Amino acid sequence: METNEKLHNIRHSLAHLLAMAVLEKDPAAKFGIGPVIDNGFYYDFEFSKDFTLSPDVLKDIQKSIKKMTNKDIVFEGKEISASDAKKMFADQPYKLELIEGLEKDGKDITIYTSGTFSDLCKGGHVHSVKEIDPEAFAITHTAGAYWKGDEKNPMLTRIYGLAFNTAEELDAYLKQQEEAKKRDHRIIGAQLKLFTTSPLIGAGLPLMQPKGMIIRKEIEDYLWELHQHKGYSRVWTPHIAKEDLYITSGHAAKFGDELFRVQGKEDKFIMKPMNCPHHMQIFADNQFSYRNMPVRYFEPATVYRDEKSGQLGGLTRVRAITQDDGHLFCRQDQIEEEVSTIVGIIKEFYTNFNLMDGYWVSLSVRGEDRSKYLGSDEVWDIAENSLEKAAQANKLNYKRIEGEAAFYGPKLDFMFKDAIGRPWQLATIQCDFNLPERFDLSFANNKNEKERPVVIHRAIAGSLERFMGIMIEHVAGNFPLWLSPVQVKILPVSEKHSEYAQKVFAELAKNGVRVELDDSNESLGKRIRVAKTEKVPYLLVLGDKEVEAGTVTAERRDGAHIDACPLADFITQTKKEITTKEIW
Repeated sequence: METNEKLHNIRHSLAHLLAMAVLEKDPAAKFGIGPVIDNGFYYDFEFSKDFTLSPDVLKDIQKSIKKMTNKDIVFEGKEISASDAKKMFADQPYKLELIEGLEKDGKDITIYTSGTFSDLCKGGHVHSVKEIDPEAFAITHTAGAYWKGDEKNPMLTRIYGLAFNTAEELDAYLKQQEEAKKRDHRIIGAQLKLFTTSPLIGAGLPLMQPKGMIIRKEIEDYLWELHQHKGYSRVWTPHIAKEDLYITSGHAAKFGDELFRVQGKEDKFIMKPMNCPHHMQIFADNQFSYRNMPVRYFEPATVYRDEKSGQLGGLTRVRAITQDDGHLFCRQDQIEEEVSTIVGIIKEFYTNFNLMDGYWVSLSVRGEDRSKYLGSDEVWDIAENSLEKAAQANKLNYKRIEGEAAFYGPKLDFMFKDAIGRPWQLATIQCDFNLPERFDLSFANNKNEKERPVVIHRAIAGSLERFMGIMIEHVAGNFPLWLSPVQVKILPVSEKHSEYAQKVFAELAKNGVRVELDDSNESLGKRIRVAKTEKVPYLLVLGDKEVEAGTVTAERRDGAHIDACPLADFITQTKKEITTKEIW
């Protein structure tokens, strides 16, 4: 059995054991579902009115499960009829609802029995619970969860558990989670005054503070720097459009109740959930021939989606999403070359953020059921082969994953690991045959006939908000010099050194270095402590020696020291580190 399958089966089995342990505590509990998730499992319950799930009870439930792993409890599955299933789960309303759904869809109904407990389940278990390491799992916490995720349904109690193959893996994960708490971008963002939220403005609509805006603008400018000499043109599109645009593009149906709708005096509008339909209109307003192709548009633009408030958090899940969007319109024979150019940009961008170690790429292609995908086999073959050739030519660490393509085309999704090993899907390159068809786009080919372009969607950072949140946690607020809101902080030892400190400040500012001067009445020690909590890369402490010699003494955030350095030399060195985006 493969490791992933084995771990999946362990986690699935533990969900059943959790239900068994709950049943011991509350025999009248009603059971929802208990699936496997990325790091473990959960199970949803409706407890009886007289039962209270306290922290102590949760600990007892974990102890009960651990005791079960010492017994030779086996999982036995069998297929049963809908009528038999309804009899078996007659006192379990949520199971009955699931059974009725399976019956309606004509799907098989299977149950798995472990000891005296039976559950509606399609399988994937260990043979015996003795295969589970009792030190490799933990019951962690509870949360409220609407049945089937619908707020119109009853609220159930969800019990979460972690599970791994070994105790060492569990311990490593718990340590990672502890480190993640220290790096929480919401906490660091508040401490460093990078962004804020306001209940008057609403959840998922963060506001950039001046220092946060510096970081955001630096990222945006760097993205444009990587594109401006590669044939891209900047465009701008409005934040709303008539409903008709999104009906034509298919986004009105796709996003449904996630759309923000605006009623004008005469027309119905939608706040844009994607930029691509607007870019289609820019292309359509021009007469292009095959000689003009590719046509490349670049726009870091904000789109809006009405995410559920419970899913929103900090910068990583928001309602106003600024995508570093780009759309390329090209001939079929240009796909490979264009993809290679984008891959080069992605590599350079993520290298400068120290995120290339351990990355991998999902090459998502069609599954066996070709009826789910738009476009001819010939065009799909060209697109899939072009993406794979580009992945090979650029020596990408990629895996070909069947059935994961979007209905409109194949894609490359880039997965990166942050400083504590958490995976994030960030950059993406997608081929699209759908929108050119929907908007009847064309260019004149070399026979002067109309030909459909292929659209390549690409996002390098994904979204500026989410990328900022990930970066804050990746560096724990210790931004590289080029990205730091304040790059140098000047601390005169006393008032008599303030005049020289002002001169140093003026010279650094004149040379484009972001600098602050703290000549407040606080003690030098306190001012140094404050500057260090602000995670400023360079602290310049200026006293008698520096004033007399016209030098600076610098302490780097990483602990390195630069002593008695001529001011001009320090400025030269600092500017070089900023320009080259040096990673400390």
